[in-house]
Amino acid sequence: MIGDLRAETVHIEGAGGDRVEAYLAQPLDATPTGGVVVIHHMPGYDRGTLEITRRFAAAGYLAICPNLYFREAPGADPDDAAATARASGGVPDERLVGDVAGAAAHLRSLPSSNGKVGTIGYCSGGRQSFLAAAAVDVDAAVDCYGAFVLDAPPAGFPLQVGPLRDRVPQLHAPVLGLFGNEDSHPGPAEVDELDQLLTAAGKEHEFHRYDGAGHAFFDVSRPSYRPEAANDGWERVRSFFGRHLSA
Repeated sequence: MIGDLRAETVHIEGAGGDRVEAYLAQPLDATPTGGVVVIHHMPGYDRGTLEITRRFAAAGYLAICPNLYFREAPGADPDDAAATARASGGVPDERLVGDVAGAAAHLRSLPSSNGKVGTIGYCSGGRQSFLAAAAVDVDAAVDCYGAFVLDAPPAGFPLQVGPLRDRVPQLHAPVLGLFGNEDSHPGPAEVDELDQLLTAAGKEHEFHRYDGAGHAFFDVSRPSYRPEAANDGWERVRSFFGRHLSA
């Protein structure tokens, strides 16, 4: 069911106590509900990501998207901000953890919060959502084709971050993974290995994979968009958050 909502730019306390810009969307219904931190993809805090944030609010969740590039390029066009962030290797993991923690705390502070918060991220944000499940007080995490969870990016790649293999034992929230079988980052072999590591560690997770879909199959603005895979993925997300973010 689609409900009425309010969306606005706010500021949250992020890593290091920084005042960070964020986009907050809330259903107008004051019934206590769970919250979702939307972690944007490497192209940044763009229109598509803000539409996703509103989509969660329309579905009845409190939703917030922190602008992870706000420090590098305050007020800049998303493409310019993303280029600046790429030039420095992307968002440092420690800072990401602080910003997501601040976003989760902001959601929990709202009068209509039921105290439950999940994360969802796409592309680099998928990896960061996985990291949040290990390092932030969240109740569920969705990883949409997050690359470089197990291995570091190759030299020269615009995202320069370390692998998260050692974080697997620290996971304290269930993880939903959605992947395209035609993707190369992460490729099917990496998804298989991650699945095996989580299973061996006894970590609650469910992975779904889609034939004929590659990277960014959720992104309606790209040729990579695959409606059938995206629609099924949205249903998986709805069910997953419905189970884990209920009061």
